[in-house]
Amino acid sequence: MSEFDWRSPEAYQHAIKSGEMEDFAWESLRRSSNYRASYRENRSQMTSEFRRKWGICFRP
Repeated sequence: MSEFDWRSPEAYQHAIKSGEMEDFAWESLRRSSNYRASYRENRSQMTSEFRRKWGICFRP
């Protein structure tokens, strides 16, 4: 189990510097209640409007 303290600003600075920004962005996005609600509404069809709104890109 990771020793990451999510309440520590210092831990986040280290995560930003050492991690992949895409992973960090995804963690922030997936925790958003607004994103989760929008995903539930649109999960059957991921439109370009949905992808633009949330700044995400699905790659093959």
